[in-house]
Order: sequence, then C-alpha cells, then structure tokens
Amino acid sequence: MKWYIEVLKKYAVFEGRARRQEYWMFTLVNIIITFVLAALSFGTLESIYGLAVFIPSLAVSVRRLHDTGRSGWWMLIGLIPFLGALVLIYFFVLDSEPGDNQYGPNPKLEVEYEVLEE
Repeated sequence: MKWYIEVLKKYAVFEGRARRQEYWMFTLVNIIITFVLAALSFGTLESIYGLAVFIPSLAVSVRRLHDTGRSGWWMLIGLIPFLGALVLIYFFVLDSEPGDNQYGPNPKLEVEYEVLEE
C-alpha cells in the first residue's frame, strides 16, 4: 500500500524515475480496486476511480520508462493494438538502468542509501 500512496502523492510528476516495485505495486492495487468495484456493480464509481487514477498511472508509467533510459514518448507505442502493449510490458519489466541517467539518479540506490543511514 505504501507504493500506491507514494504514486498518488506524485499525482502529476512526469520527471524522474520509478522502480519496478513502485510501478507494479501501484498497478496491482489498481487492478484489485477495479475488480472489486466491478464485482460490486458500481459502474459509476469504477468510472470515477478510473478517471481519478488516469494521470497518476500515466505519470508512473512515464517515470518507469525513464528508469529504463527511455523517453516517456514511448507510451504512444501502446496505441498499436496488442503489439504496442507487449512492447510496453517488456519495457516495464526491465531492470533499472544502472547509475544515474538523463532522467535522474537510480531510485534503487536512493532506497539502499536510506536503509544504510538508519
């Protein structure tokens, strides 16, 4: 749940990088909430929820692409039916680009540094 809240705090932040864990935990919670709302037949609430998380979902996806060293414009490949989605999933499961890149410092190293400080 921590990762879900972190993404919502960065509601429309398209700069920087997002770890795999941040992206996939946010996606997992989104899927669970969507299925629960669908199962309860709250179509209106499901639509409102979808609209509410659209921008954070897009932002965390762009930051995830940045983490792999790619521009956020790669999101447009998702417009290609089926193949585009497969390419994006492939990019989202790739490991972080080691060290700093043009989008910022490696978020994995920042978390490891915080743990060492404690």
